[in-house]
Amino acid sequence: MYTIDIETRSDKDISKCGVYAYTDTPYFEILLFAYSVDGQPVQVVDTANGEKIPKNILSTLTDEKVIKRAFNVNFERVCLSRYLQKNYPQYFQSYSISDDTVGNYLNPEGWQCTMIHSRTLGLPSSLAEVGTVIGIEQQKMTEGKALIKFFCVPYDTIDGVPQFHNPKDYPEKWEIFKAYNKRDVEAELEIDRKLSRFPVPDFIWQEFYLDQEINDRGILVDMQLADKAISLDAEAKEELTVEMKRLTGVENPNSVYQLLDWLETQGYKSDSLGKTQVQELIKTAKEPVKSVLQMRLQLSKSSVKKYTAMKNTACSDNRARGMFSFYGASRTGRWAGRNVQLQNLPQNHLPDLTEARELVKYGSFEDIQMLYDDVPDTLSQLIRTAFIPRQGMKFIVADFSAIEARVIAWLAGEEWRMKAFANGEDIYCASASKMFGVPVVKHGENGHLRQKGKVAELACGYGGSVGAMKAMGADSLGLSDAELKQIVTDWREASPHITELWWAVDRAVKKAIKEKTSTETHGLKFSYEAGFLFIELPSGRRLAYAKPRIGENQFSGESVTYMGINAQKKWNRLESYGPKFVENCTQGIARDLLMYSMQTLSHCFIVAHVHDEMIIEASKDMSLEKICQQMARTPKWAEGLILRADGYECEFYKKD
Repeated sequence: MYTIDIETRSDKDISKCGVYAYTDTPYFEILLFAYSVDGQPVQVVDTANGEKIPKNILSTLTDEKVIKRAFNVNFERVCLSRYLQKNYPQYFQSYSISDDTVGNYLNPEGWQCTMIHSRTLGLPSSLAEVGTVIGIEQQKMTEGKALIKFFCVPYDTIDGVPQFHNPKDYPEKWEIFKAYNKRDVEAELEIDRKLSRFPVPDFIWQEFYLDQEINDRGILVDMQLADKAISLDAEAKEELTVEMKRLTGVENPNSVYQLLDWLETQGYKSDSLGKTQVQELIKTAKEPVKSVLQMRLQLSKSSVKKYTAMKNTACSDNRARGMFSFYGASRTGRWAGRNVQLQNLPQNHLPDLTEARELVKYGSFEDIQMLYDDVPDTLSQLIRTAFIPRQGMKFIVADFSAIEARVIAWLAGEEWRMKAFANGEDIYCASASKMFGVPVVKHGENGHLRQKGKVAELACGYGGSVGAMKAMGADSLGLSDAELKQIVTDWREASPHITELWWAVDRAVKKAIKEKTSTETHGLKFSYEAGFLFIELPSGRRLAYAKPRIGENQFSGESVTYMGINAQKKWNRLESYGPKFVENCTQGIARDLLMYSMQTLSHCFIVAHVHDEMIIEASKDMSLEKICQQMARTPKWAEGLILRADGYECEFYKKD
């Protein structure tokens, strides 16, 4: 096994573009290559000063039987792919077929990631933080950040050529940088040894390889649309700013403090100009305040940021790559987004998307303003459409229907829900009918109750009460807190097996921690091993919670706490209980089902996945129906679970 760490330079900012675009430039270079073979002392190859990586090492980079490990190994693999292509083409081997777009990268099989190993145990995602948390001796050197900025980032650009500091001119700094590079490998080796008690199962590495293939493939960006959208956004914001200046007399209407002061002079006081606060003010505002606030909302649209992220992330072939972080959500194993963040793209509601995007690509600002009025909002709604298939192909977009509701019903054994899914019923209608004891038909008999059923389904599945109901949109129902409380009660009484699941899991977790033993319930297995609580899902994958213990909650009752990453992205003690663990398990199982479907359809060109949705770049003759049928197959470990997948075809990405 080889443990690797490299130091590189490029004229591109990796924090803005990701590793694929970072390496896709003539100015990308590998400066240092540190490695250890089977845990032996670390060697550092100073490639910046002409040293050569040994041939036997080069040959292993394409040998799938030799394990190569690194912390965030995607970086090393992509960088070394480019390095070999440029400097040692005889050693580079593609793993793609001619019709695919992953040909510029080394086969991910044989590459393993220490960061992912850490994530599978609920540990942090940075080398330094993991080292601190598990208490390794060879901690990451703190000098590294400054040295990376010094040697790896251009200090100037002359005639379009980036200027880098030459290592030969700074020998003392360079020796420290080499020591830093060596120390990273030493830290990785020690982390590997510490975590070796809980190795990553082979099937998870197989999932990782598919994830890497999808990241390597990328998705095509309509650069003309992105470029035009950015310039039109600038025009729109300039016009709005000028008009706001005219109406307010404020020097900089984009300044929150200046605008708040102006509002106060108009008789409107607010502590914030956040979206929610502005929308509330608009309800009672008179002119010109109402118009100013409406323009403020338009100015706050983040549309241009997404388009800019697409342009930054796209490689020279206009494909955006590296947008998915495997095991990014360590408590469930779900993916996290990178760069463009597909998970939070604005929805589209324009009835004429095709016409709108063509007008943006070729039309003038005046034409768009005349037809759509709110230019920033129009550009925001078109963000999804900037992702397009290759010429002659189409997108097939397919996703699971009510996946979490199906999983929790299956886990709990809530038979009426299972029957509703088996019969193809609308779950919100079925839930409302069960809660209120009357037939509920969408757009039909007692149809007004469906919305209550929907809000209850979204809010109550993981123990939520009135607060969760409001967060899911219950305020729009015009109900009092007492009425909302009754709906929560009705939902729980209609779903007794789900409520029993919550507290059965709660008891099992506490038993495992208190007695440092193993137990199981509802097809879930719980164990305490060497300072970790593990919950084994039906798939065989385990969720991990570090340093669990029994504590006391705010109500003086018994609670479970563990160490994890909090909302502020700090390593801290977190509190949980039965319904929350059920949420983790349900979302983890939903993730496993999506992965199973992705593996089933891996022969297709999967270019992206968003939540429970898969996007395939398909030939014109590929059948949507067959894709949905394949996606709805259940694995052996999910016997009795009823899945359904729906989808649509499109010439650009959109929300159907």
